[in-house]
Amino acid sequence: MMRMAGKTVLVTGAGKGMGRVHAVRLAEEGADIVALDLPGRESETDLAETARLVEQQGRRVVTGTADIRDFDALTAAVRAGARELGPLDVVVANAGISDNPGPSWEIDDAVWNRSIDVNVTGTWHTVKAGVAEMDPSGGSVVIVSSTAAIKAVPGASHYSAAKHAITGLAKTLANELGPRAIRVNTVHPGAVATAMTLNPATFARLRPDLENPTADDVAEVLATKMLLPVPWVESIDVSNAVLFLASDESRYVTGLQMVIDAGQTQKVA
Repeated sequence: MMRMAGKTVLVTGAGKGMGRVHAVRLAEEGADIVALDLPGRESETDLAETARLVEQQGRRVVTGTADIRDFDALTAAVRAGARELGPLDVVVANAGISDNPGPSWEIDDAVWNRSIDVNVTGTWHTVKAGVAEMDPSGGSVVIVSSTAAIKAVPGASHYSAAKHAITGLAKTLANELGPRAIRVNTVHPGAVATAMTLNPATFARLRPDLENPTADDVAEVLATKMLLPVPWVESIDVSNAVLFLASDESRYVTGLQMVIDAGQTQKVA
């Protein structure tokens, strides 16, 4: 039995990475998808591939582009998707950024503001636009956050501050939207095998002792931070958590912070 049969789901940041995996995983379980990402030719190409993969599951998909910081553009894109596929049952606020790490006193205003604008304001916009198109019977909002919302992340105060703010936003939304039968939960991945973790800048930061560190070199470091014997989780592991919170299996779960990190935030030594 498909767990998302008959449901319409909005996914932001759906062009690639975890967003694409969320969209396809939910489609595998029967959902139709409104897939959004940033404007631009690259995003349109990425979204076309996401749409192809969703359609391979026999599901309908509408793609659109909007910067989640631009509420009017985002609202128009969400409305267009809901008009074609029907009222939304689930909002997956996945889009976010993590860039230019460094000590707090070295982060410039532009970097700080970009992190807050995309990760916090953009998430707020996504929920606002999505809930406005949600089925009157209720539904589910799933916000993809980070373990940076659970513990301190030296060298990334802008990102950690934004993700902590999202937790507060989600808890408040859970209280506000509960009477409308809309559940609000957050998912907190640790290191995930995507470009956000597996990139040369991160490799160099984690292995400054090596001239040209590789993913394997970084894996050695990251594995020491986990309770389970792995260096990172896969996107599908996060998508399975999103699926649970999106589905009726979690019909009485709201205000939850679900951590998928192989035990990273729980390790004490």
